[in-house]
Amino acid sequence: MLDKTFPHSEVEQRHYGRWERSGLFSARPESNARPYCIVIPPPNVTGSLHMGHALNNTLQDVLIRWRRMSGDDALWMPGTDHAGIATQMVVERMLAEQGIKRQDLGREEFIRRVWAWKEQSGGTITAQLRRLGASLDWPRERFTMDEGLSRAVTEVFVSLYRRGLIYRAKRLVNWDPKFHSAISDLEVENREVKGHLWHIRYPIEGEEGRVIVVATTRPETMLGDTGVAVHPEDERFRDLVGRHALLPLVGRRLPIVADAYSDPTKGSGAVKITPAHDFNDFEVGRRHDLAVVNIFDRDARLLDDPAIPAAYRGLDRFEARKRIVADLEAQGLIEKIEPHTHTVPHGDRSGVVIEPYLTDQWFADAKTLAAPAIAAVESGRTQFVPRQWENTFFAWMREIQPWCISRQLWWGHQIPAWYAPDGEIFVAHDEAEAKRLAAEKYGHEVELRRDPDVLDTWFSSALWPFSTLGWPERTPELAKYYPGEVLVTGFDIIFFWVARMMMMGLHFMNDVPFRTVYVHALVRDERGQKMSKSKGNVIDPLDLIERYGADALRFTLTAMAAQGRDVKLSASRVEGYRNFGTKLWNAARFCQMNACAPVPGWDPGSARATLNRWIIGRLAEAARAATEALEQFRFDAYANGLYHFVWGTFCDWYLELAKPALTGADADARAETRATAGFVLDAILALLHPVMPFVTEEIWHAMAERGPGPCEGGRSLMVEAWPDPASLPRDPAAEAEVDWVVRLISEVRTIRSESNVPPGRAIPLALKDAAPATLERLGRWSDAVLRLARLSEVAPLAGEVPKGAAQAVLDEATLVLPLADVIDLAAERARLAKEIARQAEELKRLDAKLSNPAFVARAAEEVVEESREKRAAAAEAKARLEAALARIAV
Repeated sequence: MLDKTFPHSEVEQRHYGRWERSGLFSARPESNARPYCIVIPPPNVTGSLHMGHALNNTLQDVLIRWRRMSGDDALWMPGTDHAGIATQMVVERMLAEQGIKRQDLGREEFIRRVWAWKEQSGGTITAQLRRLGASLDWPRERFTMDEGLSRAVTEVFVSLYRRGLIYRAKRLVNWDPKFHSAISDLEVENREVKGHLWHIRYPIEGEEGRVIVVATTRPETMLGDTGVAVHPEDERFRDLVGRHALLPLVGRRLPIVADAYSDPTKGSGAVKITPAHDFNDFEVGRRHDLAVVNIFDRDARLLDDPAIPAAYRGLDRFEARKRIVADLEAQGLIEKIEPHTHTVPHGDRSGVVIEPYLTDQWFADAKTLAAPAIAAVESGRTQFVPRQWENTFFAWMREIQPWCISRQLWWGHQIPAWYAPDGEIFVAHDEAEAKRLAAEKYGHEVELRRDPDVLDTWFSSALWPFSTLGWPERTPELAKYYPGEVLVTGFDIIFFWVARMMMMGLHFMNDVPFRTVYVHALVRDERGQKMSKSKGNVIDPLDLIERYGADALRFTLTAMAAQGRDVKLSASRVEGYRNFGTKLWNAARFCQMNACAPVPGWDPGSARATLNRWIIGRLAEAARAATEALEQFRFDAYANGLYHFVWGTFCDWYLELAKPALTGADADARAETRATAGFVLDAILALLHPVMPFVTEEIWHAMAERGPGPCEGGRSLMVEAWPDPASLPRDPAAEAEVDWVVRLISEVRTIRSESNVPPGRAIPLALKDAAPATLERLGRWSDAVLRLARLSEVAPLAGEVPKGAAQAVLDEATLVLPLADVIDLAAERARLAKEIARQAEELKRLDAKLSNPAFVARAAEEVVEESREKRAAAAEAKARLEAALARIAV
């Protein structure tokens, strides 16, 4: 017998251990079953489970468990990312506590220390995924720095270089002055900062007293100016185009160019062009062949360079700003200074302001690589769900810039390039090959120096769908599981990861890496705000698992994963869905106590009782809807459909209506109902298993002796067959009859509740204008109707409708409930009218708020959405109250 309560902690540990030890998560490359492959977005090896991971991996696990039960050869490929800058920072911080810098150790010893840390502490995230119930094929776990994947990275780099798709060039990059490395856009956090807009007078060459005013938020970068831009159609500056301005404090001649980049409506209408220190300016400079003057070193200090006035050399950029502004003011060259709030890029890990920095880096020709990926989405070879994310993909890909793939770090895949003394570059698979290439060029051996940089972490993860399957070797796994079926990911890495996997997959495998990209939304707090440590609203998934169980968290996230809508999460929601698990548990206990159990070989088509044929038909519909929802990635529809079927249809209606048969004297009816209840419960457990694997497995074993099987100790629900709706008989007449009974009882319960009829008070029910067939149906179900609707009697209406009766229409009949002697009708009407007025006032207030353009435009998105939700709730409550008042209006 099941315990009174579900002991989730003990059950989770016990079943997960059984599953993993028995190899039930493993794919079977040798089988003839249809392959179904998902690769995990590899979490950082430094990471720990956050709510985004919990949502992402729950949805993947729902899919993989469903397809495994459907008979597919399901592979969910696990692994972690080496997370270059994050991991290096963790280890450097540990060393700093010991008073050690990585430079003290040298590269080789530092890398050894990182590997040691990885072996000791790098498995945190994978252990936590196990706590969530993720059924990954753990023996296949990969790491982006393991030997096989490193070999794939080298092969890709060398191949692309030799085809001219990787090259070394001097371009602007996001430069982190603290880490002394280029970083990706994803590692840049744009923060809103209160600063100033300085309007500076630049003298016009050859015209005494005339100036052109430029506005800038970064006056220190003016030392690198090489031009001034105005809009081609701006009449104010038309005569200046082609002439020169003089750079204040420096005296450099700056060409004045016409370029649409300059916005006449912003600032002064003229902008200074600093190609070495602004991404937009770099492009303007290229269009007009402007000089490029770099003024910063890698610490973002001003260079000791003749192009920079001696007074500013060696200064930190922010100190230089103060001195330059002071000197400009002293010379009368500041026209005005305005307060100005703007976004400033910061390193998400270092916290320092990121500098656009001109430096030699390695780049990939992303434009060429992107073209086949764009075509693949345009033709539908890869589809995004929801479809609107295709627009985001196209917007990024069609404007793609060269991809900076080098990082000035020690931890990562070191770039396979060697330099000869004269600067010649030799890209090779290893040093021996590089030396051979050099000897062929020079006719003798030369001393080579390896490039110290490592590759961007996204470079190796771009190969993930095929490198994890053994590429560049042609393994059986590669042949069977590439391309994968679906990628489940967040929208924030569509460009950084999804697009790059498509580029690399199409280039090296001649096929897309996945057929579908399912893009899920963010998990926010209950008010719709993004979770952040600074706000103090972060919810730890492990805390929720401890309190409510993994099943409750998984079900909550799945039920709320509506396409295109963020998940608003709170502990109370998880508690509510934990209660659903409790409802299922109690239903199973009820079935046990009434000897309801699955009967081996029992044919649901053999059921004769109307109630049993009804529930089998409703099960068929629930199974059909669940399958269709998963096929369409409508996770919320899958979970919520089963929630209503289990809680409402099975527990609240079928088991309640079945009680007389389960305890009655008719042995045949009792046996059939027990077999039906056991059969339906078994199917429910299978349908719920992908989202609630632990409670369903536990109940499944408790309900019957399952016999031998592939799992430690016997069979497992995890590899049982997914319910086939086509195999379940439907009886439209039985379904119509019991549905009518359910609607009748529900309507009476609604009237009782909204009219404040005391719960224990039995009241009469009369049916007006009921057809003979309806009265016959009522006769068959009168006992159930009396019991479940709490009625004293039910009969056709004799005479006129009495005053003070509540009425409701059910098909052709009218339900009449005399309430004059049960409640104070006048007081109830007054109460309802007062509540309707209150809701009307709330609607008026919310409508005024939402019709105010200023509120909608300026208020936080989550505040506007909260107001809309409140308005919808008030409208629904008002309509419900008005219906209740109408029932007792006379």
